[in-house]
Amino acid sequence: MADLATSSFPALGTTAFVVTRPAMLIAASREVELELEGIDRTCSRFRDDSDLFRLNDAGGAWTEVDALLVEAVDVALRAARITDGLVDPTVGEAMLRIGYDRDFSQVAPDGPALPPAPSWMSMAGGWRHVEVRPERREIRIPRGVRLDLGSTAKALAADRAAVRAAEAAGCGVLVSLGGDVAIGGEAPDGCWPVGIADDHEGVPEPGETITIASGGLATSSTTVRRWSRGGVPVHHIVDPRTGSPADEVWRTVSVCAATCVDANTASTAAVILGDEAPDWLERQGLPARLLATDGSIARVAGWPERTAA
Repeated sequence: MADLATSSFPALGTTAFVVTRPAMLIAASREVELELEGIDRTCSRFRDDSDLFRLNDAGGAWTEVDALLVEAVDVALRAARITDGLVDPTVGEAMLRIGYDRDFSQVAPDGPALPPAPSWMSMAGGWRHVEVRPERREIRIPRGVRLDLGSTAKALAADRAAVRAAEAAGCGVLVSLGGDVAIGGEAPDGCWPVGIADDHEGVPEPGETITIASGGLATSSTTVRRWSRGGVPVHHIVDPRTGSPADEVWRTVSVCAATCVDANTASTAAVILGDEAPDWLERQGLPARLLATDGSIARVAGWPERTAA
């Protein structure tokens, strides 16, 4: 394996890792930082100076926004379309209801019991009512609807940052953002080794390291970003069909795809699909590893078996 160096720093409520050749690490890391700053400034629902915050507070009016938010919303709407609404950006109000109303580091570990979900909140398809005028850089969402781009925007950030960093460095770069991994440029020695773990800051499970040469890898998990309401555990992956956290069939789902956005879209949809997820991923032709709450593992579409320790 080629000589490589790694830098890390906090970003987007998680930890960013940048891996590339040692001589180009500073340049690559700087480009990644700039890209992530732009995504946070534009797409955060917690910053009152972000374009997304303004859009969510616009009361149903057309809102002029940065081109980056137009791209991020387009990406989120595509994710909703290709998953038949399983990954829906209009779950922002549901996120507030379950207590994820600020940066996760500030979310109280417990709080009042969850109120019943309003009937309108359990109706899938809210994404169909989001309107975009890309030529004018304008977006309109219905009054009372709030967008949450946390899933797809982070994956988009990884994809964009990896390309930007590779162009600046003139060599291959791997970017990892809390379980979202994207590749830019040509991988050293033809591939990158990536360990799979429940927690993006944890130790990879023995024998569960795979190699990827391009595209993206994403892991969605119900084991991190957890808290309680009324003593009942909740997590951050909301099922748009109910407006509540998805039933916990899988602890983690890892998926490889042509982009990090596509991988994240599929891994999130799989968590929501529960028992139906393996067959769905197989039909999509997406290599995936699904770790169930009982510790059993399903591998589909060519995901490699565990190697000997």
